[in-house]
Amino acid sequence: MNWFKGNIMSTLVVVGTQWGDEGKGKVVHYLSQRADMIVRYQGGNNAGHTIIFENKPFVLHLIPSGILFPKKLCLITNGVVIDPVDLYKEAQLLRSKGLPVDGRLLISEAAHLILPYHKYLDELRERGKIRIGTTRRGIGPAYADKVTRLGIRVIDYLEKDVFVELLDRNLKEKAPLLKKIVSVSALRREIMKDYPRLSRFLAPLVTNTALVLEKAIVKKKKVLFESAQGTLLDLDFGTYPYVTSSNPIAGGACTGAGIGPTKINNVLGVVKAYTTRVGEGPFTTELNDSTGEYLRERGQEFGATTGRPRRCGWFDAVLLRHSIRLNGIDSLVLTKLDCLEGLKALKICTAYKYKGKTITEMPASRKIQKLCTPVYEEMPGFTGSIKGITKFSGLPVNAQAYVKRMEKLIGTRINLISLGRKREEIIVVEKTNVWY
Repeated sequence: MNWFKGNIMSTLVVVGTQWGDEGKGKVVHYLSQRADMIVRYQGGNNAGHTIIFENKPFVLHLIPSGILFPKKLCLITNGVVIDPVDLYKEAQLLRSKGLPVDGRLLISEAAHLILPYHKYLDELRERGKIRIGTTRRGIGPAYADKVTRLGIRVIDYLEKDVFVELLDRNLKEKAPLLKKIVSVSALRREIMKDYPRLSRFLAPLVTNTALVLEKAIVKKKKVLFESAQGTLLDLDFGTYPYVTSSNPIAGGACTGAGIGPTKINNVLGVVKAYTTRVGEGPFTTELNDSTGEYLRERGQEFGATTGRPRRCGWFDAVLLRHSIRLNGIDSLVLTKLDCLEGLKALKICTAYKYKGKTITEMPASRKIQKLCTPVYEEMPGFTGSIKGITKFSGLPVNAQAYVKRMEKLIGTRINLISLGRKREEIIVVEKTNVWY
Protein backbone atom coordinates (compact mmCIF):
# COMPACT_ATOMS: atom_id res chain seq x y z
CA MET A 1 0.00 0.00 0.00
CA ASN A 2 1.63 3.24 -1.17
CA TRP A 3 0.41 6.24 0.83
CA PHE A 4 2.73 8.85 -0.60
CA LYS A 5 3.32 10.54 -3.92
CA GLY A 6 6.32 9.27 -5.82
CA ASN A 7 8.96 7.46 -3.83
CA ILE A 8 9.51 10.01 -1.08
CA MET A 9 6.94 11.23 1.40
CA SER A 10 8.38 14.41 2.84
CA THR A 11 5.42 15.96 4.70
CA LEU A 12 3.20 14.42 7.35
CA VAL A 13 0.39 16.01 9.38
CA VAL A 14 -0.42 14.47 12.78
CA VAL A 15 -3.92 15.25 14.03
CA GLY A 16 -6.04 14.33 17.01
CA THR A 17 -9.29 12.61 16.04
CA GLN A 18 -11.28 13.13 19.25
CA TRP A 19 -11.53 16.06 21.73
CA GLY A 20 -7.78 16.30 22.18
CA ASP A 21 -5.60 14.50 24.74
CA GLU A 22 -5.23 11.50 22.41
CA GLY A 23 -1.48 11.24 22.98
CA LYS A 24 -0.26 13.34 20.06
CA GLY A 25 2.75 14.55 22.05
CA LYS A 26 4.21 11.07 22.35
CA VAL A 27 3.41 10.26 18.72
CA VAL A 28 5.06 13.44 17.44
CA HIS A 29 8.02 12.78 19.74
CA TYR A 30 8.31 9.25 18.31
CA LEU A 31 8.09 10.43 14.69
CA SER A 32 10.42 13.39 15.28
CA GLN A 33 13.33 10.96 15.26
CA ARG A 34 12.88 10.74 11.48
CA ALA A 35 11.94 14.38 10.88
CA ASP A 36 14.12 17.30 9.89
CA MET A 37 11.57 19.93 10.89
CA ILE A 38 8.62 19.91 13.31
CA VAL A 39 5.91 22.54 12.83
CA ARG A 40 3.17 23.69 15.20
CA TYR A 41 0.43 25.29 13.07
CA GLN A 42 -2.49 26.33 15.33
CA GLY A 43 -3.74 26.78 18.87
CA GLY A 44 -1.87 28.30 21.76
CA ASN A 45 -0.64 27.46 25.23
CA ASN A 46 -4.04 25.96 26.06
CA ALA A 47 -2.60 22.69 24.74
CA GLY A 48 -0.25 20.52 26.76
CA HIS A 49 1.80 17.64 25.43
CA THR A 50 3.35 15.38 28.07
CA ILE A 51 6.42 13.51 26.85
CA ILE A 52 8.77 11.09 28.59
CA PHE A 53 12.31 11.95 27.51
CA GLU A 54 15.32 10.23 29.09
CA ASN A 55 12.93 8.91 31.78
CA LYS A 56 11.81 12.44 32.67
CA PRO A 57 8.37 13.97 31.98
CA PHE A 58 8.24 17.17 29.95
CA VAL A 59 5.07 19.18 29.42
CA LEU A 60 5.31 21.45 26.38
CA HIS A 61 2.56 23.95 25.57
CA LEU A 62 3.87 25.97 22.62
CA ILE A 63 7.26 24.67 21.53
CA PRO A 64 7.00 21.54 19.32
CA SER A 65 8.03 18.35 21.09
CA GLY A 66 10.75 17.77 18.49
CA ILE A 67 12.84 20.33 20.39
CA LEU A 68 13.90 17.49 22.69
CA PHE A 69 16.00 16.03 19.86
CA PRO A 70 19.26 17.72 18.82
CA LYS A 71 19.64 18.98 15.24
CA LYS A 72 15.86 19.29 14.73
CA LEU A 73 14.44 22.62 13.60
CA CYS A 74 11.12 23.58 15.22
CA LEU A 75 8.70 26.17 13.87
CA ILE A 76 5.81 28.02 15.50
CA THR A 77 3.92 29.37 12.52
CA ASN A 78 1.36 32.08 11.79
CA GLY A 79 -1.71 30.07 12.83
CA VAL A 80 -0.57 29.87 16.45
CA VAL A 81 -1.41 32.53 19.05
CA ILE A 82 1.61 33.10 21.27
CA ASP A 83 1.76 34.21 24.87
CA PRO A 84 5.28 35.71 24.98
CA VAL A 85 5.51 35.34 28.78
CA ASP A 86 4.71 31.62 28.70
CA LEU A 87 6.91 31.02 25.65
CA TYR A 88 9.81 32.68 27.47
CA LYS A 89 9.22 30.48 30.55
CA GLU A 90 9.05 27.34 28.41
CA ALA A 91 12.31 28.23 26.66
CA GLN A 92 13.99 28.93 30.00
CA LEU A 93 12.83 25.56 31.33
CA LEU A 94 14.31 23.78 28.33
CA ARG A 95 17.55 25.70 28.67
CA SER A 96 17.77 24.68 32.33
CA LYS A 97 17.56 21.06 31.18
CA GLY A 98 20.43 21.54 28.74
CA LEU A 99 18.12 21.97 25.73
CA PRO A 100 18.63 25.49 24.38
CA VAL A 101 16.18 26.76 21.77
CA ASP A 102 18.63 29.14 20.09
CA GLY A 103 19.18 28.16 16.47
CA ARG A 104 16.56 25.39 16.77
CA LEU A 105 13.33 27.36 17.15
CA LEU A 106 11.84 29.83 14.67
CA ILE A 107 8.69 31.89 15.16
CA SER A 108 6.48 33.37 12.46
CA GLU A 109 6.52 37.15 12.23
CA ALA A 110 2.80 36.92 11.34
CA ALA A 111 1.73 34.96 14.44
CA HIS A 112 -0.62 36.87 16.75
CA LEU A 113 0.11 37.54 20.41
CA ILE A 114 -1.80 36.80 23.58
CA LEU A 115 -1.40 39.70 26.00
CA PRO A 116 -2.56 39.88 29.64
CA TYR A 117 -5.83 41.61 28.76
CA HIS A 118 -6.86 38.61 26.66
CA LYS A 119 -6.75 36.42 29.78
CA TYR A 120 -8.97 38.82 31.72
CA LEU A 121 -11.46 38.88 28.85
CA ASP A 122 -11.42 35.08 28.79
CA GLU A 123 -12.16 34.99 32.51
CA LEU A 124 -15.07 37.42 32.11
CA ARG A 125 -16.60 35.25 29.39
CA GLU A 126 -16.32 32.12 31.52
CA ARG A 127 -18.13 33.89 34.34
CA GLY A 128 -21.15 34.35 32.08
CA LYS A 129 -24.24 32.21 31.64
CA ILE A 130 -22.80 30.21 28.72
CA ARG A 131 -19.58 28.52 29.83
CA ILE A 132 -17.40 26.81 27.26
CA GLY A 133 -14.96 25.43 29.81
CA THR A 134 -11.87 27.12 28.38
CA THR A 135 -8.44 27.07 30.01
CA ARG A 136 -8.73 30.86 30.54
CA ARG A 137 -5.40 31.34 28.80
CA GLY A 138 -6.74 34.08 26.52
CA ILE A 139 -6.81 31.95 23.37
CA GLY A 140 -10.33 32.82 22.21
CA PRO A 141 -10.06 36.59 22.78
CA ALA A 142 -6.71 36.66 20.94
CA TYR A 143 -8.19 34.87 17.92
CA ALA A 144 -11.23 37.18 18.13
CA ASP A 145 -8.91 40.20 17.87
CA LYS A 146 -7.24 38.59 14.88
CA VAL A 147 -10.56 38.12 13.08
CA THR A 148 -11.78 41.64 13.89
CA ARG A 149 -8.42 43.03 12.73
CA LEU A 150 -7.43 44.33 16.15
CA GLY A 151 -4.71 41.75 16.71
CA ILE A 152 -1.07 42.46 17.47
CA ARG A 153 1.35 40.27 15.54
CA VAL A 154 4.87 39.32 16.53
CA ILE A 155 6.32 41.71 13.96
CA ASP A 156 4.19 44.53 15.39
CA TYR A 157 5.45 43.73 18.88
CA LEU A 158 9.07 44.03 17.80
CA GLU A 159 8.48 47.53 16.39
CA LYS A 160 8.02 49.39 19.66
CA ASP A 161 6.31 52.49 18.30
CA VAL A 162 3.82 50.36 16.39
CA PHE A 163 3.23 48.13 19.41
CA VAL A 164 2.57 51.01 21.80
CA GLU A 165 0.09 52.59 19.40
CA LEU A 166 -1.80 49.30 18.94
CA LEU A 167 -1.70 48.47 22.65
CA ASP A 168 -3.19 51.83 23.65
CA ARG A 169 -5.90 51.51 21.03
CA ASN A 170 -6.86 48.04 22.22
CA LEU A 171 -6.83 48.94 25.91
CA LYS A 172 -9.03 51.96 25.22
CA GLU A 173 -11.54 49.86 23.29
CA LYS A 174 -11.64 47.07 25.90
CA ALA A 175 -11.53 49.31 28.99
CA PRO A 176 -15.31 49.17 29.69
CA LEU A 177 -15.02 45.40 30.18
CA LEU A 178 -11.54 45.22 31.68
CA LYS A 179 -12.19 47.75 34.42
CA LYS A 180 -14.70 45.34 35.94
CA ILE A 181 -11.84 43.17 37.21
CA VAL A 182 -8.53 45.03 36.72
CA SER A 183 -7.00 48.49 36.65
CA VAL A 184 -6.35 49.24 32.98
CA SER A 185 -3.50 51.63 33.76
CA ALA A 186 -1.84 49.03 36.00
CA LEU A 187 -2.30 46.44 33.26
CA ARG A 188 -0.54 48.69 30.75
CA ARG A 189 2.38 49.23 33.15
CA GLU A 190 2.69 45.46 33.59
CA ILE A 191 2.82 44.89 29.85
CA MET A 192 5.42 47.60 29.24
CA LYS A 193 7.52 46.43 32.19
CA ASP A 194 7.90 43.00 30.57
CA TYR A 195 8.39 44.40 27.07
CA PRO A 196 12.21 44.91 27.01
CA ARG A 197 12.97 41.39 28.25
CA LEU A 198 10.42 39.66 26.03
CA SER A 199 11.21 41.59 22.86
CA ARG A 200 14.93 40.82 23.27
CA PHE A 201 14.07 37.14 23.69
CA LEU A 202 11.80 37.02 20.62
CA ALA A 203 13.80 39.11 18.16
CA PRO A 204 16.44 36.53 17.12
CA LEU A 205 13.79 33.80 16.72
CA VAL A 206 11.42 35.67 14.40
CA THR A 207 11.35 35.16 10.65
CA ASN A 208 9.12 34.41 7.66
CA THR A 209 8.48 30.76 8.52
CA ALA A 210 6.44 30.16 5.35
CA LEU A 211 9.60 30.76 3.30
CA VAL A 212 11.63 28.47 5.57
CA LEU A 213 9.01 25.75 5.05
CA GLU A 214 8.97 26.20 1.28
CA LYS A 215 12.74 25.81 1.03
CA ALA A 216 12.66 22.68 3.21
CA ILE A 217 9.91 21.05 1.16
CA VAL A 218 11.69 21.83 -2.12
CA LYS A 219 14.77 20.11 -0.72
CA LYS A 220 12.65 17.04 0.21
CA LYS A 221 13.27 17.51 3.89
CA LYS A 222 10.96 15.53 6.17
CA VAL A 223 8.52 18.03 7.66
CA LEU A 224 6.20 16.97 10.49
CA PHE A 225 3.15 19.15 11.18
CA GLU A 226 1.80 18.98 14.73
CA SER A 227 -1.77 19.95 15.62
CA ALA A 228 -3.04 20.94 19.04
CA GLN A 229 -6.41 19.89 20.50
CA GLY A 230 -8.49 17.52 18.34
CA THR A 231 -10.86 17.40 15.38
CA LEU A 232 -13.99 17.53 17.54
CA LEU A 233 -12.78 20.85 18.93
CA ASP A 234 -12.39 22.32 15.45
CA LEU A 235 -14.04 25.73 15.16
CA ASP A 236 -16.00 24.72 12.05
CA PHE A 237 -16.48 20.96 12.37
CA GLY A 238 -16.41 20.27 16.10
CA THR A 239 -19.21 20.23 18.68
CA TYR A 240 -19.88 23.96 18.32
CA PRO A 241 -19.93 26.15 20.40
CA TYR A 242 -17.93 23.91 22.75
CA VAL A 243 -14.86 24.08 20.56
CA THR A 244 -11.49 25.79 20.36
CA SER A 245 -10.89 29.00 18.40
CA SER A 246 -8.83 27.57 15.55
CA ASN A 247 -8.79 24.68 13.07
CA PRO A 248 -6.88 21.64 14.38
CA ILE A 249 -7.88 19.58 11.32
CA ALA A 250 -5.26 18.72 8.71
CA GLY A 251 -6.46 21.48 6.38
CA GLY A 252 -5.52 23.94 9.09
CA ALA A 253 -1.88 23.13 8.41
CA CYS A 254 -2.16 24.92 5.07
CA THR A 255 -3.52 28.23 6.35
CA GLY A 256 -1.79 27.90 9.71
CA ALA A 257 1.68 27.36 8.28
CA GLY A 258 1.50 28.99 4.87
CA ILE A 259 1.73 26.01 2.50
CA GLY A 260 -0.49 24.86 -0.36
CA PRO A 261 -2.64 21.71 0.02
CA THR A 262 -0.65 19.90 -2.66
CA LYS A 263 2.38 20.03 -0.35
CA ILE A 264 0.80 17.65 2.19
CA ASN A 265 1.68 14.04 1.44
CA ASN A 266 0.11 12.14 4.31
CA VAL A 267 -2.18 12.58 7.33
CA LEU A 268 -1.84 10.42 10.42
CA GLY A 269 -4.63 10.41 12.99
CA VAL A 270 -4.20 9.72 16.70
CA VAL A 271 -7.07 8.03 18.53
CA LYS A 272 -7.49 6.85 22.09
CA ALA A 273 -8.88 3.34 22.73
CA TYR A 274 -11.71 5.03 24.61
CA THR A 275 -12.94 8.64 24.55
CA THR A 276 -12.28 11.65 26.78
CA ARG A 277 -13.03 15.35 26.78
CA VAL A 278 -12.35 18.34 29.04
CA GLY A 279 -14.76 21.16 29.72
CA GLU A 280 -18.37 21.60 28.76
CA GLY A 281 -20.22 20.15 25.76
CA PRO A 282 -22.01 17.02 24.53
CA PHE A 283 -20.44 13.60 25.09
CA THR A 284 -22.71 10.77 23.96
CA THR A 285 -20.68 7.86 25.36
CA GLU A 286 -19.72 9.51 28.66
CA LEU A 287 -19.57 7.18 31.66
CA ASN A 288 -20.58 8.69 34.99
CA ASP A 289 -19.98 5.46 36.86
CA SER A 290 -17.26 3.21 38.22
CA THR A 291 -16.09 2.28 34.71
CA GLY A 292 -15.57 5.94 33.85
CA GLU A 293 -13.62 6.39 37.07
CA TYR A 294 -11.57 3.27 36.30
CA LEU A 295 -10.58 4.68 32.90
CA ARG A 296 -9.71 8.04 34.45
CA GLU A 297 -7.42 6.45 37.02
CA ARG A 298 -5.81 3.94 34.65
CA GLY A 299 -5.27 6.54 31.95
CA GLN A 300 -4.26 9.31 34.36
CA GLU A 301 -6.86 11.45 32.65
CA PHE A 302 -6.05 14.84 34.10
CA GLY A 303 -5.29 17.86 31.94
CA ALA A 304 -1.59 18.55 31.32
CA THR A 305 -2.35 22.29 31.18
CA THR A 306 -5.04 22.72 33.85
CA GLY A 307 -4.94 19.52 35.90
CA ARG A 308 -8.71 19.20 35.47
CA PRO A 309 -10.10 15.63 35.50
CA ARG A 310 -11.17 14.53 32.05
CA ARG A 311 -14.59 13.11 31.35
CA CYS A 312 -14.29 9.50 30.15
CA GLY A 313 -16.45 7.24 27.98
CA TRP A 314 -16.51 4.37 25.51
CA PHE A 315 -14.98 4.51 22.04
CA ASP A 316 -17.23 6.29 19.54
CA ALA A 317 -16.96 5.08 15.93
CA VAL A 318 -19.42 7.73 14.70
CA LEU A 319 -17.08 10.52 15.74
CA LEU A 320 -14.06 8.71 14.31
CA ARG A 321 -15.63 8.33 10.88
CA HIS A 322 -16.36 12.07 10.96
CA SER A 323 -12.73 12.85 11.82
CA ILE A 324 -11.25 10.49 9.24
CA ARG A 325 -13.34 12.03 6.46
CA LEU A 326 -12.59 15.65 7.44
CA ASN A 327 -8.85 15.14 7.74
CA GLY A 328 -8.33 12.74 4.86
CA ILE A 329 -6.63 10.40 7.32
CA ASP A 330 -4.59 7.60 5.74
CA SER A 331 -3.86 5.62 8.89
CA LEU A 332 -4.18 5.78 12.67
CA VAL A 333 -2.17 5.48 15.85
CA LEU A 334 -4.14 3.83 18.65
CA THR A 335 -3.15 4.95 22.15
CA LYS A 336 -3.89 3.75 25.70
CA LEU A 337 -5.10 0.29 24.73
CA ASP A 338 -3.37 -0.89 27.91
CA CYS A 339 -5.76 1.23 30.00
CA LEU A 340 -8.58 -1.17 29.08
CA GLU A 341 -6.87 -4.06 30.88
CA GLY A 342 -9.07 -5.75 33.45
CA LEU A 343 -12.46 -4.71 32.07
CA LYS A 344 -14.77 -7.70 31.60
CA ALA A 345 -16.61 -6.14 28.69
CA LEU A 346 -15.73 -3.44 26.16
CA LYS A 347 -18.31 -1.35 24.36
CA ILE A 348 -18.05 0.45 21.02
CA CYS A 349 -20.59 3.05 19.97
CA THR A 350 -21.57 2.22 16.37
CA ALA A 351 -24.45 4.71 15.91
CA TYR A 352 -26.79 7.09 17.76
CA LYS A 353 -30.50 7.01 18.43
CA TYR A 354 -32.68 10.13 18.45
CA LYS A 355 -36.47 9.95 18.62
CA GLY A 356 -36.41 6.41 17.26
CA LYS A 357 -34.16 7.27 14.33
CA THR A 358 -30.71 5.72 13.87
CA ILE A 359 -27.93 8.22 13.12
CA THR A 360 -24.65 6.97 11.69
CA GLU A 361 -22.94 10.32 11.01
CA MET A 362 -22.14 13.10 13.48
CA PRO A 363 -25.12 15.50 13.68
CA ALA A 364 -24.61 19.27 13.51
CA SER A 365 -27.70 20.01 15.62
CA ARG A 366 -26.92 21.07 19.19
CA LYS A 367 -30.19 19.52 20.33
CA ILE A 368 -29.48 16.14 18.75
CA GLN A 369 -25.86 16.11 20.01
CA LYS A 370 -27.15 16.71 23.52
CA LEU A 371 -30.12 14.32 23.52
CA CYS A 372 -29.06 11.39 21.32
CA THR A 373 -28.17 8.07 22.95
CA PRO A 374 -25.46 5.61 21.95
CA VAL A 375 -26.02 2.33 20.13
CA TYR A 376 -23.46 -0.06 21.57
CA GLU A 377 -21.80 -3.22 20.38
CA GLU A 378 -20.28 -5.23 23.21
CA MET A 379 -17.10 -7.28 23.05
CA PRO A 380 -15.28 -9.37 25.67
CA GLY A 381 -12.51 -7.59 27.55
CA PHE A 382 -9.01 -8.84 28.30
CA THR A 383 -6.93 -9.36 31.43
CA GLY A 384 -3.24 -9.36 32.24
CA SER A 385 -0.67 -6.69 31.50
CA ILE A 386 0.07 -5.96 27.85
CA LYS A 387 2.81 -3.46 28.71
CA GLY A 388 6.08 -4.35 26.99
CA ILE A 389 4.49 -6.30 24.12
CA THR A 390 6.20 -5.38 20.85
CA LYS A 391 4.16 -7.31 18.27
CA PHE A 392 0.46 -7.21 17.45
CA SER A 393 0.34 -11.01 17.53
CA GLY A 394 1.56 -10.90 21.13
CA LEU A 395 -1.55 -9.08 22.34
CA PRO A 396 -4.35 -11.07 23.99
CA VAL A 397 -6.82 -12.46 21.43
CA ASN A 398 -9.62 -10.25 22.76
CA ALA A 399 -7.45 -7.14 22.49
CA GLN A 400 -6.60 -8.02 18.88
CA ALA A 401 -10.30 -8.55 18.14
CA TYR A 402 -11.15 -5.16 19.65
CA VAL A 403 -8.61 -3.38 17.42
CA LYS A 404 -9.75 -5.23 14.30
CA ARG A 405 -13.39 -4.40 15.02
CA MET A 406 -12.49 -0.74 15.45
CA GLU A 407 -10.75 -0.79 12.06
CA LYS A 408 -13.77 -2.35 10.36
CA LEU A 409 -16.20 0.16 11.86
CA ILE A 410 -14.13 3.21 10.92
CA GLY A 411 -12.76 1.92 7.61
CA THR A 412 -9.14 2.85 8.31
CA ARG A 413 -6.02 0.93 9.25
CA ILE A 414 -4.46 1.19 12.70
CA ASN A 415 -0.75 0.95 11.99
CA LEU A 416 0.76 1.95 15.33
CA ILE A 417 -0.37 1.01 18.85
CA SER A 418 0.95 2.87 21.87
CA LEU A 419 1.07 0.91 25.13
CA GLY A 420 2.68 3.43 27.47
CA ARG A 421 3.98 6.95 27.87
CA LYS A 422 7.56 6.27 26.78
CA ARG A 423 8.57 6.75 23.16
CA GLU A 424 9.72 3.15 22.79
CA GLU A 425 6.47 1.62 24.07
CA ILE A 426 4.85 1.27 20.68
CA ILE A 427 3.86 -1.56 18.34
CA VAL A 428 4.38 -1.10 14.61
CA VAL A 429 1.52 -3.20 13.22
CA GLU A 430 2.32 -2.66 9.56
CA LYS A 431 5.49 -0.92 8.38
CA THR A 432 4.27 0.76 5.21
CA ASN A 433 5.42 4.28 5.89
CA VAL A 434 8.90 5.82 5.68
CA TRP A 435 8.23 7.69 8.94
CA TYR A 436 8.21 4.54 11.09
